Amino acid sequence: MSKTPRDTDMTTAPRNRRERRAAKVAAEGGASNKNESTIIHGQLPPKEVLLAYISDNPDRASKREIAKAFGLKGEARVELKDMLRALEEDGLVEKNRKSLTRPGALPPVTVLDITTRDKDGDLIGRPAEWNEELGVAPAVSIRQTSADRAKGKAPVGGLGDRVLAKIFPSKGRAGPAYTARIIKVIDKTRLSVLGVYKARVSGDTGRILPIDRRDDEMTIDAVDLNGAKDGDLVEVETMRSATRLGLKRARVLNVVGSVASEKAISMIAIHAHGIPHVFPDTVLAEAEAAKPATMSHREDWRQVPLITIDPADAKDHDDAVYAEPDPSPDNPGGVIVTVAIADVSWYVRPKSPLDREAVKRGNSVYFPDRVVPMLPERISNNLCSLREGEDRPALAVRMVFSKEGRKASHTFHRVMMKSAAKLSYQQAQAAIDGKPDDKTGPLLEPILKPLWEAYRILKAGRDRRQPLELDMPERKLILKEDGTVDRVHIPERLDAHKLIEEMMIQANVSAAETLEKKRQPLVYRVHDAPSLSKQEALREFLGTIGLSLAKGNLRSNSFNGILARALDTPHQTMVNEMVLRSQSQAVYSPENIGHFGLNLMKYAHFTSPIRRYADLIVHRALVGSLGLGEGGITPDEEATLDDIAAEISTFERRAMAAERDTINRLIAHHLAGRIGDEFQGQISGVTKSGLFVTLPQFGADGFIPVSTLGRDYYIYDEAHQALSGEKTGLGYRLGDSIEVRLAEAIPLAGALRFEMLSEGRPMPTAVRSFHKTKRRGKQPGTRPPRGRR
Repeated sequence: MSKTPRDTDMTTAPRNRRERRAAKVAAEGGASNKNESTIIHGQLPPKEVLLAYISDNPDRASKREIAKAFGLKGEARVELKDMLRALEEDGLVEKNRKSLTRPGALPPVTVLDITTRDKDGDLIGRPAEWNEELGVAPAVSIRQTSADRAKGKAPVGGLGDRVLAKIFPSKGRAGPAYTARIIKVIDKTRLSVLGVYKARVSGDTGRILPIDRRDDEMTIDAVDLNGAKDGDLVEVETMRSATRLGLKRARVLNVVGSVASEKAISMIAIHAHGIPHVFPDTVLAEAEAAKPATMSHREDWRQVPLITIDPADAKDHDDAVYAEPDPSPDNPGGVIVTVAIADVSWYVRPKSPLDREAVKRGNSVYFPDRVVPMLPERISNNLCSLREGEDRPALAVRMVFSKEGRKASHTFHRVMMKSAAKLSYQQAQAAIDGKPDDKTGPLLEPILKPLWEAYRILKAGRDRRQPLELDMPERKLILKEDGTVDRVHIPERLDAHKLIEEMMIQANVSAAETLEKKRQPLVYRVHDAPSLSKQEALREFLGTIGLSLAKGNLRSNSFNGILARALDTPHQTMVNEMVLRSQSQAVYSPENIGHFGLNLMKYAHFTSPIRRYADLIVHRALVGSLGLGEGGITPDEEATLDDIAAEISTFERRAMAAERDTINRLIAHHLAGRIGDEFQGQISGVTKSGLFVTLPQFGADGFIPVSTLGRDYYIYDEAHQALSGEKTGLGYRLGDSIEVRLAEAIPLAGALRFEMLSEGRPMPTAVRSFHKTKRRGKQPGTRPPRGRR
């Protein structure tokens, strides 16, 4: 992105001095080892010094910043690039967008939960989201000086708060590995715990069994039950125990409902992940007081026959589409595609109660039985929803494409529109397939067929672009009226879905291009290429099934070739899963690195401002930079885009984790009455500890401990994603279809445990050779325990 004056680095000299000091510190840290490494400014530092610098300077660890810190130029920069690539291949560093970090290190900006105090009374937090495979989440000491608090220089956090914090390595100081400075208090909460009340058969006390396994069991007196009954899901606060020994005491704050009811299960995820789900009165009051938008700074598009195409059960409609042939003689066979998006920026102004609550939520969260919206219903389902036949404000983009699918131009407009029709995906597709109904019949020729012709043209452009095309069917839980699981449904992927998806992608691209051209700071949607270590892991796995992955500068179509070769083979599901695992996490960032998966250089989320805060920021940026009236982005927002992007990226991951946990708990609850039943499954993960198994019928995941597989000693082969018996040579690999018996279901944990019924299959020669290598002791620590030799 071209730099505006606000982007220009005006502190070059001090920054260089600071980076030279950082390099000196790194050198001193690295020189304390037995090799006594020496640093010469302008020469490539030793590996251990480079690693120390990356650890100590996580916010200044891009290749460019490392080169500046050590004064590297010319050939030394090339050598640095080679060394960093080697460190990444060895798994000693990881690439996070353009910066490098040590594996397991916290990012420079992290969401923390403040959980306790240390012996000196300082607050201690831990990351709100943490991969448990990396071990225990690191403790972080929160720095809050009395001077800062008195002068209001920094937000003040307390026990139980969730905060966005700037992270600093402790650099050898005793205590936690990190310190932090609070950027923003996200959510002030009471010290509450979610658990299940279990009554005692006799006596006046009971127990609280926490949902979160990190919390301790508590005791509760009858006077503190607040109406809770045995088996109820309750929110409790902890109280001081009468003695320093024994269990903590609890008091019920809120009875969520009977844990036997599956309607309570999504509430477990809401509480466990700290998702705000109750709108403050000030927010609801502002929403209720909102008036319909006026025609100020708007074009009248109410005669344009825009239509919405959404899921049949959708309650909010934030996008509408229309297409027509381009009448210009300069573009024969071309089309004009119009995408109109709900103008949320008109109603949700910066720093208003609605805005503060929306950024705290980051996005709407979708559970099988409920939605936790980003905005109150008055805004999301009424004033901003593009309802059929009602005047609604919108921000629209008009895009011109050639007959080859190349975009020739686009323009943005702030409009007043009136949706000509509300259709479901299935309804629109049926009309195109020759089965129109009373509603779609009159729309077929003037509206639907031009839309499908435009999609045919856009698809030609997409095919030429070759984005990553994974085949991972989406599973949807269908619930009964009482909240219990009825069935698991895999919706058919229709051209109607693809049409809307591609038109939204092109609108998103147009938004990013316009804002870059205006030199307007924005929040991009970025997706980095797979890390070198993940590429190598995938390459090793593919080699075991006769496939290969080229080395060098990979593009998304490099993976499409692999997926195409695996199509209709026994390895199809397994290859799709492994390619997915190799990909980076898409995030929001004010710094553009492109979108690897979509194979696009400029991309920003614009099309869903009702449910994503990132889109609302982009709307404000367009309104402000194009002079489209009120509700534009402010200088204060532009100055905090880094923090906003980090925050909403974290909240997106929080929502995904909560949705996944809820589905797991619902299915475990559904299967709890089928202990002993046999199922067809597929191995979806292989670890030293055992096998993860997916039941395609339910989309449920469970585990088979390696100790239950049989009397053989099983060796884990990461490259082949296999567990193989040392004596028999029989084993199990990722993607294998197997029969299992359900041995245990724990609904509150969303956990299933299976027993293996299928015999292992002969492992390939490469796997058996791998075993022999291990037995020769070439990989220390892999010999079987003495009792199993």
